[in-house]
Amino acid sequence: MQRVSARLAVAALAVAVCGGLGAAVLAPGVASAAPRTVSAAPVAAVVVTKAAAASCATGKYQKQVEGYLKKIGGFGAVSVDGKQSAADCSAIKKFQSRFGIKPAQGLAGPTTFGVAKRLADTKTSACKAKKSGLTFCVDLTHQTTFVMKNGKVYKKPTVIRSGMKGHRTPAGTYKINKRTKKEWSNPYSVWMPYWQRFVGGIGFHQTTTYIHDAWRGSHGCINMLPADAKAYYGIGKIGSTVKVYGRRSGT
Repeated sequence: MQRVSARLAVAALAVAVCGGLGAAVLAPGVASAAPRTVSAAPVAAVVVTKAAAASCATGKYQKQVEGYLKKIGGFGAVSVDGKQSAADCSAIKKFQSRFGIKPAQGLAGPTTFGVAKRLADTKTSACKAKKSGLTFCVDLTHQTTFVMKNGKVYKKPTVIRSGMKGHRTPAGTYKINKRTKKEWSNPYSVWMPYWQRFVGGIGFHQTTTYIHDAWRGSHGCINMLPADAKAYYGIGKIGSTVKVYGRRSGT
């Protein structure tokens, strides 16, 4: 049997740890098969009425979101003037739909602002990816991930959710060592779709809870939106490099 360092020994516990909360991240008052509930510091909930969202009114973070969307690109023309327009509304809706923000109705609210800021602030150069081949990069500070290929961006940054307080996702350089389209978590009795393990019991996989609840966290795994988890599974392979850096706030 191979020896493992103390750090990996701790991470190995995540086979029992990350397994469930990666897929069904527990939260106070949320029913789940997992036997324990842990959460990071709570954040204030913001309620957006359907009427306000449907009207495509000017949101509280209108100008900031316009600026971030212009920087990120790919969602249509926006005017960075703080005034909602049909084009702005369409771009914001596309952005919300792409990153699983609900309701995706064009209002520049706090969640849309937060996600856009995280993506716009992610610097792909910080990953220091390999000059050749694929590198899966995980930016814990901004809670984002992206893929580099031959030193260039192959998959643009998208959102993730990593380990909560007490279950911090460890920074380091790893290799994917197990892949299954649907991994079963014994301790939490949940499925983890598009599972790609890279250290101990920690890996990438699809989350089955709302990824934008900031107070949630995993037991170390990298929770991903369904489309992103599937895309990563499609390009990953045993031996693919995973580089994790930074640190999630509050962990």
